[in-house]
Amino acid sequence: MIKITLPDSSVKEFPDPVTSLEIAQSISPRLAKEVLSATVDGETWDLTRKITKDATVKLNTWDDREGKETFWHSSAHLMAEAIEFFYPGTKFGIGPTVDTGFYYDIDLPDGQQIAEKDLQEIEKKMLELARQKNDIVRKEISKGNAMEMFTQKNDELKQELISELEDGTITLYNQGNFTDLCRGPHLPNTGYIKAIKLTFIAGAYWRGNENNKMLTRIYGVTFPKQKMLEEYLIMLEEAKKRDHRKIGKEMELFTFSEAVGQGLPLWLPKGAQLRMQLEDFLKKVQKMYGYDQVITPHIGDVKLYKTSGHYEKYGKDSFQPITTPAEGEEYLLKPMNCPHHCEIYKAKPHSYKDLPLRMAEFGTVYRYEQSGELHGLTRVRGFTQDDAHIFCRPDQLKDEFKKVIDIIFIIFKALSFDDYTAQISLRDPENPAKYIGSAENWDKAEKAIIEACEEKGLNTTTEKGEAAFYGPKLDFMIKDALGRSWQLGTIQVDYNLPERFNLEYIGADDNRHRPVMIHRAPFGSMERFVAVLIEHTAGKFPLWLAPEQAVVLPISEKYNEYAQKVSNILNNSDIRTVVDDRNEKIGRKIRDNELKRIPYLLIVGEKEKDEETVSVRRQGEGDIGLQQIGEFARFVADEVKGQLSGLYN
Repeated sequence: MIKITLPDSSVKEFPDPVTSLEIAQSISPRLAKEVLSATVDGETWDLTRKITKDATVKLNTWDDREGKETFWHSSAHLMAEAIEFFYPGTKFGIGPTVDTGFYYDIDLPDGQQIAEKDLQEIEKKMLELARQKNDIVRKEISKGNAMEMFTQKNDELKQELISELEDGTITLYNQGNFTDLCRGPHLPNTGYIKAIKLTFIAGAYWRGNENNKMLTRIYGVTFPKQKMLEEYLIMLEEAKKRDHRKIGKEMELFTFSEAVGQGLPLWLPKGAQLRMQLEDFLKKVQKMYGYDQVITPHIGDVKLYKTSGHYEKYGKDSFQPITTPAEGEEYLLKPMNCPHHCEIYKAKPHSYKDLPLRMAEFGTVYRYEQSGELHGLTRVRGFTQDDAHIFCRPDQLKDEFKKVIDIIFIIFKALSFDDYTAQISLRDPENPAKYIGSAENWDKAEKAIIEACEEKGLNTTTEKGEAAFYGPKLDFMIKDALGRSWQLGTIQVDYNLPERFNLEYIGADDNRHRPVMIHRAPFGSMERFVAVLIEHTAGKFPLWLAPEQAVVLPISEKYNEYAQKVSNILNNSDIRTVVDDRNEKIGRKIRDNELKRIPYLLIVGEKEKDEETVSVRRQGEGDIGLQQIGEFARFVADEVKGQLSGLYN
């Protein structure tokens, strides 16, 4: 018999061997129908893979990330089988899962192409294959046999992947007439897949290298129920309306220029105002919590990032070093702010009485992303982090960590991010080479995060292998208005960079000690945060944040002067106001400014001029009546105060 420990800490005994599917059946027939994969001792397995020793097992359904990944991974293979049916001789690159489904990179034979109109036929074939309920079978073979197999298929893409694997056992998966090189895991059979939508086609360089061949990338999404697909397609249509690139253009927030370079956003005046409002808000909160602002350069000596370990881990994802012509010095566009902050800490000696030391910076950093991976503001090459680093004594660590959680809660409340989960990201004990530092320090850091979350009463999930290379972290996953998940806000505990930079403080015992470092970024990056915020609100920002809070619309040129007077009074009352004095009919002005999502539209004509009033329209609500200018100013101030009340207590 073997002992299986379940997530609720209960232990069940089973004959050796046992499969995860059999474990699910022993718990509930309904669960056995819903389970898609299992996490066995921290590794995701096929349900039919045999467990031969005592293990900790978590059964994954559609509600779990691992369950969706297994489902979509199998769907990628199903799509590949359908493509091979229509296009024999196709070479298959990689077919991973993504946040909203899967894709497969393929090399079609003889210059053939797949167009959007062809996707429907492939979908039909996938459904036909799924209904056959073919078993998806895992098979282990040697590296040599795998290479021979894909050489016979004349698939040099798979041959390249196999050549880079270590000698030993390699896994293949087969269903019906299709066999693929794959680590898995997969569904037990294709019948689990009930609803299919292939979403779009793109080009992608093999392995993301622009010097390699351009392949065809086909994206898709699948579900275990047709109703779920129908709901998803409705959400997709709404997502198109909320696309931050579309709304950003309509609201004149940001733009991109080929002359400047790909992935380098240009913030227009209204977008810059939006960013400044967010920055000012966070600065005010940080001041309450004892942070000092710092500023660091956009470049640094390569040696700085070698000391921190970032160059070794992320050097290939950074822009290549800049070499000075005279001295031959090597500088790097700053990929991270933390090494610079470590050097600020070292600028003078510190006593235990000086700690905690909290330094914050809206620091712009640069990462080289492949052009095919760039996407609006969510994936860029230059972005600004709302970064801060706290240097504290070990006995202060937990309290400082909890204070950062409080800051994140303030931000979520101010912006109506009400649906979120907190994920504790730990190291993968099976892969220590991914991380720097001693196991002892990692144990202390992980323990501090877990205890802090318990003391704050957070509902958390735990993911092994998702830690940063220098320390464990707490990530906040929010759901937007469409139910999509985004990672916003991160807090990381780091015992390792203080050692690498030889950071010290003099303790009460007059001896030298190492501080602990907390990395935190509640927004994450200003670019990505603004993109998520646009899509969450559909561009209808809360009044306190709106780059333009009111627009004055004169009904004819006769009232332009009065409109400007109103604007001046309101701007002097700290209400961000503009005038639309175009020679257009008032109906057109209203429609255009509704599209710009300006919260208040103030219409002025003869009556308003004579009575020194404004006719007020609220975005999306219509006319709310006449108000004196001063009355409207107080009305707006009270609304802003109400939105922010209680946040700074």
